[in-house]
Amino acid sequence: MTADAEKTEQVEALLATPDLAGALESEQFRRFLDEVPTAIVVSEMRGGERIIYANPEFEKLSGQPAAEVEGEPWSVLHGLDGENTERRLSAAVVDSDDCVGTFQIERAGREPTLVDAYSNVIENDDGTPAFRLAALVEVGPHGQAQRHEFEQRIREKDALLQEIQHRVKNNLQMITALIRIEARKAQGRIDTEPFDRLAGRIEAIGLIYKLLSKDGHEDELDLGVYLSDIVSSVMRSHAVEGIRLNLKVDAYPVSVNIAMPTGLVVNELLTNALKHAFDGRDGGTITLHSLADDNGCRVVVADDGVGLPEGVEWPKRSKLGALIVRSLRENAKADFKLESSPGKGTRVTIVFTRAASAPEVTG
Repeated sequence: MTADAEKTEQVEALLATPDLAGALESEQFRRFLDEVPTAIVVSEMRGGERIIYANPEFEKLSGQPAAEVEGEPWSVLHGLDGENTERRLSAAVVDSDDCVGTFQIERAGREPTLVDAYSNVIENDDGTPAFRLAALVEVGPHGQAQRHEFEQRIREKDALLQEIQHRVKNNLQMITALIRIEARKAQGRIDTEPFDRLAGRIEAIGLIYKLLSKDGHEDELDLGVYLSDIVSSVMRSHAVEGIRLNLKVDAYPVSVNIAMPTGLVVNELLTNALKHAFDGRDGGTITLHSLADDNGCRVVVADDGVGLPEGVEWPKRSKLGALIVRSLRENAKADFKLESSPGKGTRVTIVFTRAASAPEVTG
């Protein structure tokens, strides 16, 4: 199969998903969205645009019950632009996309809070806008002086923020695609494993923003720290008695575009190992090494479990794992190698060179 044909097949796999509104009618899918740790609101754009879903995180952040906004137009949302009080959050969500701005939300009986708002239109198979997804991320309450300082820093870093916002848009689209794919897989099934897997992927993305916020960097993070956080999260979520962890990491700064696919691949491999590598065994060892030298960084994810069944490959062609691995190879020029045989465990090695994986310099 040619590269173009493979890409077409992958895109078709992405687009061949059920109607989002139908997925939202699934109690299981709604339960999953209810657990997403970001305020999410979805509207249906056919006919008069109306909100069809708001998750509990939105209720908690905004102080507006979901029952109050569902069935209503976007004008029901509270929130005013901190700089231009004539600009309302509801209008910005409809009129703009990507990162649409920072807004102050007044909440009854509580301090007002600032939120960054993002908006993304989801198209159906023929390219017609079908749904609008808005996400609200709390910046936190600020005094007037702090807000002015914050806004001044934004103006001074305008070019850099535009690039960050572009990446946020791509990340939001990735999350949307993940949700749609897993909804299709789970349709008509009781098995919750797809949702567990999706929750892990979203958490891996969320850990990036947590580290960026903690370190005060806009575009780079320490890969060793990031992968340590991921393995802690996966082990906590899928704890298995008798499984030992062999963890060794070095400091290695990388750009967000490299950290994200690396984290998603490592999350996938660790989850697979905990769920399947030790079937029929009392325990074993999972290894995660991220070791740096003058040439670059070598990431190893391995287990001493049963190995992949004969004839089974990972990642499977045209599946999401294949898209993530492709992103890793394209963004980081990484060398990706998988070794596995029945009864001898599985070992994946990812090698980055310093030139390819160094954070981008802006100035």
